[in-house]
Amino acid sequence: MATVKNYLSLVKFSHTVFALPFALIGFTLGLRALFGGMDRDLLTDGFAFWFITRQLFWVIICMVTARSAAMAFNRYLDRHFDSKNPRTAVREIPSGVITAKSALAFTIISCVLFVVACYFINAICFYLSPVALFVILFYSYTKRFTALCHLVLGLGLSLAPIGAYLAVTGEFAWLPLLFSFAVICWVSGFDIIYALQDVEFDRSQQLYSIPGVLGKSRALRVSELLHLLSAGFVVAAGLYGHFHWLYWVGIIVFIGMLIYQHSIVKPDDLSKVNIAFMTANGIASVVFGILVIADMFVN
Repeated sequence: MATVKNYLSLVKFSHTVFALPFALIGFTLGLRALFGGMDRDLLTDGFAFWFITRQLFWVIICMVTARSAAMAFNRYLDRHFDSKNPRTAVREIPSGVITAKSALAFTIISCVLFVVACYFINAICFYLSPVALFVILFYSYTKRFTALCHLVLGLGLSLAPIGAYLAVTGEFAWLPLLFSFAVICWVSGFDIIYALQDVEFDRSQQLYSIPGVLGKSRALRVSELLHLLSAGFVVAAGLYGHFHWLYWVGIIVFIGMLIYQHSIVKPDDLSKVNIAFMTANGIASVVFGILVIADMFVN
């Protein structure tokens, strides 16, 4: 049990709360497109119930294994930097709780399971699985050569809604892409806020980040711009998808949490970064996801 707990901590399993609701939005959008609507009696249809249960199972497996691979590889690759940074020295690899070799093996196993899960979903997900893995693993290298690393992280998490939609329909569509664009900007914005904690360390190690390159104040302005764009994309998705009142309540909560996190983080006061990062964004994602999915079922 202790070993399982250590690996869950290694991959920050609790952070699944960021991408999973958007994956479920993409999945539900796929069901609406495939079955011509979200009839309340949909789950009573034998074939529909079997199909939904099967695909949802594999989508969740993909989500868990992809995140696990990405996070474990990031911890493996950054282990030497983490050991030098007082904030991260307590992480599992630097502290010796998990060996670097074990973390790498865990990454490989997670990647294999991800590809297998994609195989059981459909052909297009299987063929695109190496692309998805490249994006989420490549992120771990980006801080070594570009301050745009935050956008690459956002791109990785943005695969959730479109990937889940593909798992159901096997086709691309504009609506899940709008949600993916929203995720790119949203995640990039809050990752910039999180990176404010390591400005001095990143500069000393010649690592790149927007706060490290632009400074804390201007980095926060960039984060605000990205979150403004994210809000614009979810509004555009609401209009394009002809959603109803529950969706717009969800948007109020989502945008409200974006505003809240910027109100509590200041360039000279980073004491509430973790509240902004985890609490505000967790509420934004979960509440928004629930209300968007509910909107498709009750209207």
